[in-house]
Amino acid sequence: MRQSLQLRMGQQLTMTPQLQQAIRLLQLSTLDLQQEIQEALDSNPLLEVDEQDYTEESAGKNEQKADDITVSASADDTPSEYEQDSGEALNKDTISDDMAMDVSWDEYMSAAPASSSGPMPEDESIYQGASTETLHEYLMWQLQLTPFSPTDEAIAIAIVEAVDDSGILTLSCEDLLASFNQETDDEHEVELDEIEAVLKRIQLFDPVGIAARSLQECLCIQLNQFDKDTPYINETKMVLTDHIDLLAARDYRTLMKKTKLKEEELKEIMTLIHTLNPKPADTIVREESEYVIPDVSVKKIKGRWVVELNPDSMPKIRVNSQYAAMSRTVKSSGDSQFIRSHLQEAKWFIKSLESRNETLLKVTNCIVKQQQAFFEHGPEAMKPMVLNDVAEIVEMHESTISRVTTQKYMHTPRGIFELKYFFSSHVSTENGGECSSTAIRALIKKLIAAENLAKPLSDSKIADILAEQGIKVARRTIAKYRESLAIPPSNQRKSLI
Repeated sequence: MRQSLQLRMGQQLTMTPQLQQAIRLLQLSTLDLQQEIQEALDSNPLLEVDEQDYTEESAGKNEQKADDITVSASADDTPSEYEQDSGEALNKDTISDDMAMDVSWDEYMSAAPASSSGPMPEDESIYQGASTETLHEYLMWQLQLTPFSPTDEAIAIAIVEAVDDSGILTLSCEDLLASFNQETDDEHEVELDEIEAVLKRIQLFDPVGIAARSLQECLCIQLNQFDKDTPYINETKMVLTDHIDLLAARDYRTLMKKTKLKEEELKEIMTLIHTLNPKPADTIVREESEYVIPDVSVKKIKGRWVVELNPDSMPKIRVNSQYAAMSRTVKSSGDSQFIRSHLQEAKWFIKSLESRNETLLKVTNCIVKQQQAFFEHGPEAMKPMVLNDVAEIVEMHESTISRVTTQKYMHTPRGIFELKYFFSSHVSTENGGECSSTAIRALIKKLIAAENLAKPLSDSKIADILAEQGIKVARRTIAKYRESLAIPPSNQRKSLI
């Protein structure tokens, strides 16, 4: 094979650092973008937060310098039929620094109660103990207030440590006995009756039913706290003790047959059971709420749906004009190069943010225009739409639409939705049209919400009802949509009350 030189012409796409930065910012969520902006502010001295809009509301007009570069909240300077300048909305919501206070500081201090160095009242100490962060700490706080002998206290600590976050005792009394005796000598060995006695005392801690070994035991412990004259309390204990499996399966017919109870009596028993708490630990252990910051908001103004960016989702940044001007006066070439390079990076970063805002507004406007029936009539009017449909309208690549709609949220009069929510597959109808899978889910949820609890709708029956409306969906598709909505099957939805 002989080697030779050949000249060829071709085209290829080069991913410049600026383009890579714009793509990376485009796919970030609001929280990630705020962190990215903060990191850029910390690393680049030529970037600063533009706080004029927050501090000069009384002036009415903010004078901008010619060399200041700010991040605009909308794609264009003049709001179109679907856009508004969020800077105006921000100026309306700011608070004047000259607002008068209701009371002076001296009046507030004179009206405040004097602090006391005495002991804390009993009610306040109980409240403080109830505000502990974890279930384990809360139980240990109650344990320290309960009179125990040294041996019983050691047993109680072992029991509390064996309680998981759901409030269930993860070890049996036999396991606790074996582990406890391994750590003690023969003279101080404990009996199984001692562990069970301490366990019964802990199970009466707040919340009642904690440290139960099963759901059945948890409910029975709570039931034992009721007055003995409570109607149907004995029958309820019998059902929970002997027939909890039938109760869990909602097999009321077999349950009435075995217990010789009438339907009215079983209804009273079920009403009493529903007053119990199957998960008492949930009243103490609460997961921290995760708040969603919407990127855009949609509202109807003069008969038109208007889309605008959320001005609070990210700070407005600009180039520091004082540092930028130093590039022309500084004498050192190294310092001049440092300022110019960071100035260019700042401009690129701000331009990438502007590009992100423009793309987000453009895609959101398209979604609102295509799904206007949803905003007017609700999820049942949702139209089928895929990423490619929006990509063709806005003349962008489908991957760009995917990046824009991932982890981006829209605040609407009907709630906060992820932009991905407005995309759904197509389901053919009987008359040759198309229906959105989201609309079918909404119809399923509406049918189940209005069903008779004594005779809940089966998946086949729901499919028949939708077929009567011209929407032909298989039973297994109904089951799939129902499971995605976290709705149990018909046999588990049956109830007597």
